[in-house]
Amino acid sequence: MIKALLAATAISGLAFGAQTAAAQDTGFYAEGGYQYLDIKPDGAEQGVDTNGITARTGYQFNDWFSVEGELSSGVDDGEFDYNVDEDEFNLDDNNDGDFEDTIAAAGDVQMNYLIGIYGRADVPVTERLSAYARAGYAYIDIDAEVETPGGTTLASIEDSSEGPAIGAGLQYDLTDSWYLKGDYTYYSFEETDTDGVMLGVGYQF
Repeated sequence: MIKALLAATAISGLAFGAQTAAAQDTGFYAEGGYQYLDIKPDGAEQGVDTNGITARTGYQFNDWFSVEGELSSGVDDGEFDYNVDEDEFNLDDNNDGDFEDTIAAAGDVQMNYLIGIYGRADVPVTERLSAYARAGYAYIDIDAEVETPGGTTLASIEDSSEGPAIGAGLQYDLTDSWYLKGDYTYYSFEETDTDGVMLGVGYQF
C-alpha cells in the first residue's frame, strides 16, 4: 500500500512537472532591439543603409511554433550619392554658364515605419540555445530626397511597398523568462530588396 502511494505520488509529481514545463513553453512574449536595414531599389548597384528600433510581440503555441507581429521605426537617414547630368535636368547648378557638367548630388532615405506578421518555427540546439526560422508578409513606408550641391531639390518622394519576408536567427536563454536574440530577414518588397539584421532582448511571459 505504501509503495503504491509512493508510486502514485511520484507519477503525480512527474505529471505536474511536465505540465509546468509545457506551460513555460507557451504564452505571450515581447522583444525589442536595434535593427539595421539595407534598402536597395530595383536596378540600383548598391543599397542604402539605415537604422531603426524594432518591437515585436507574439504568442508561442507550443515548443516549436509561434505567431508574431513586428513594428520598426527609423532613427536616422540613410545617405547615398547620385550623379546628375545638368542637361538632363536643364539645370546650371554651379552657375558656370553651361549645362554640360556632371554634379554629385546627395540623397537620403528615411524609414518612417515597417510592419509585418510572421509564423515562426523554433528548433533547440542546446539547453539554452535555439535556432528559428520565420516567414510572413511586411509593409514599409519611406521618404527619399535628392539635393544638388547648389541646393536644388531634384526629387522628394514619399513611397510605400509591401511583400513577403523570410528570415532566420538564434535565441539564447539567460533565465526562464529573459533571452537574447539576433536574426536576419530578407524583405522582398515590390520595388526594393531589403535586408534587415536585428539584435535585441526578449521576455517570455
